[in-house]
Order: sequence, then C-alpha cells, then structure tokens
Amino acid sequence: MESKEFSRCRRKLNKTQKQMAQLLGTSLKAIHSYEQGWRSIPAHAERQLLFLMSKQLERRIPRKPCWEIKKCPIQMRSQCPAWEFNSGDYCWFISGTICECKDRTRWKDKIVLCRSCKAFGKLRQAIEQE
Repeated sequence: MESKEFSRCRRKLNKTQKQMAQLLGTSLKAIHSYEQGWRSIPAHAERQLLFLMSKQLERRIPRKPCWEIKKCPIQMRSQCPAWEFNSGDYCWFISGTICECKDRTRWKDKIVLCRSCKAFGKLRQAIEQE
C-alpha cells in the first residue's frame, strides 16, 4: 500500500490521524510517517485498514463469496480456508487461501494477487474513488 492510498482510506473512514493511530494500535508519528511516505506501511497495519474499509463497504454493497465470483470447483473450495471459515467476502484477509491454484503465505505476495481479483474489486473501487 502506498502512502496516498493509506491517507485516502483514512479519510474515507472519516478518521483523524490520531484516531487512526488508536485504531491501528500505533503512534501518531507512525501515521504521519506512513502518509508522508517516510516509512513503509507494515503488513499488519495495511490488513487492518483494509478490513475496516471492507466493513464500512459491506453496509452499503452486498458481496458474493469469492468461490462464486471465481467459480472455484468444489475440490479446490474444500482445501481453502476462506471456504472452511465461510469467509468468501474476506478471502483477501485470510492467509493460506488457494487463489490461482496456489496458496500465498506472505501478505505482500498475496495482496498483489488480490488487487487484481474480481472478489477484491468492490473494495479496490471504493478505495480508489476520491
């Protein structure tokens, strides 16, 4: 996640930098550094911010589970944690999901794939709209 995207998400959540620091369990100085691009945004902060954005979005736009959007065969579904935990609308948040027939163990690898996926699309659109 880039600094401008982080800042845009914070504004869409209608939070001050101080409030965002409290939500993410970090310092106000860290939030300033993320938004200025002085510091890279850690994976845990990115995940939590995207989770908050997603929760806000779900109030307005109903979503389908990822396995319906991607038309995953039942054999693949049964091996995927998103299916196991009935969390197909949060597949991007769950590590170890089987997307493109491969599991992604590192967040940075996984989120790159997720950003190009239709299941993540509504969240991506909500973030990109100013």
